[in-house]
Amino acid sequence: MMKTLTRMIFRDLIPVFLVALLFFVMILQLLDIFNNLWKFLNNDVPLTTVFVIALYYVPKCISYVLPVTILFSVTYTLGNYFANNELIAILNSGISLFRLSLPILIMGLAVSLGSFLFDQYVVIETYRIKNEMTTDLTGKKVNYNNSQVTILTEGGERIYHAVFYNDSQKELSRPLVLDRDGEGRLIRRIEADRASWEEDVWFFKKVRIYEGFGGESAPVLKEYDEFSDPALNEDPATFRRDLRNVEEMTLADAKEWIHSQMKAGLPYKEALTDYYQRFSFALTSFIVTLISCALGSRFKKNILLMSLLSSLGLSVIYYIFQMLTALMATYGTVTPLMGAWLGFILFFMGGIILFRYAPT
Repeated sequence: MMKTLTRMIFRDLIPVFLVALLFFVMILQLLDIFNNLWKFLNNDVPLTTVFVIALYYVPKCISYVLPVTILFSVTYTLGNYFANNELIAILNSGISLFRLSLPILIMGLAVSLGSFLFDQYVVIETYRIKNEMTTDLTGKKVNYNNSQVTILTEGGERIYHAVFYNDSQKELSRPLVLDRDGEGRLIRRIEADRASWEEDVWFFKKVRIYEGFGGESAPVLKEYDEFSDPALNEDPATFRRDLRNVEEMTLADAKEWIHSQMKAGLPYKEALTDYYQRFSFALTSFIVTLISCALGSRFKKNILLMSLLSSLGLSVIYYIFQMLTALMATYGTVTPLMGAWLGFILFFMGGIILFRYAPT
């Protein structure tokens, strides 16, 4: 009997899922096109090119709307069964709501695992290409200038700080360099009005150098109009404002980049939270499947409207909560791991409670 019920559920569920997926993807595509429409028109971007950009955006759209689609389709399907008294007949036959929902929950878990692999091997690359094409074709200039930048070199024995970095001229304004020994003791301090990148080394102008720290006498001050040291050769790209997005990196690349940010003493919590969210977000499909199985037996009238409203409402609440916890992790209120997984944990518990008290 369960095999028959499972076939019936998926026979009714899959068409609703496909139509809903197409509907939600089209909404995201239209929003993206209208958001960039005036830029495309101003830069005379051909319609065929806009269509290609839209195609590259399709995998990311699917990744975004997959949880909403599952939530809607499962809620709508089970709600129809309840409205037609089919669900009541099934439950009265001795089959529990959990047993009936088990194939759907397994499907939700399978979709979660599949979406993780889909993101890793398809979405990341196509989304990167889409963003690059949009940036190039709309004439958007990328600004790598940076302010109040601090760099910690490998081993932590040298610290660079600059009030401002000008990427086009490869110049540092009011740079400060601190050299330390292996035990972290200061051995040299270099201050300058500015520094420019020439012949693969930094040339400092109007320089003040303090040496002789740790002794009984005060540090010795030396002043130069110009100063350079072959050891002061930190790549100018290190000082750039980092515009890389974890969403456009593979897991291996993201992990390596975050590790380099941590070693350089640069802000990394936001990126680390995004990295952990790659795992928690993949399981969103399973969470919404659990919630939708509990909600499906609560709607008997206006099934389409109530399913659409509940799926959109819960999805918005979930994503807003994820954004808030990510911000909390960025500012150090919670750890990046907690910021990425707190929403999943709370909504999982909420799904269990809804399932426990669902009408049976």
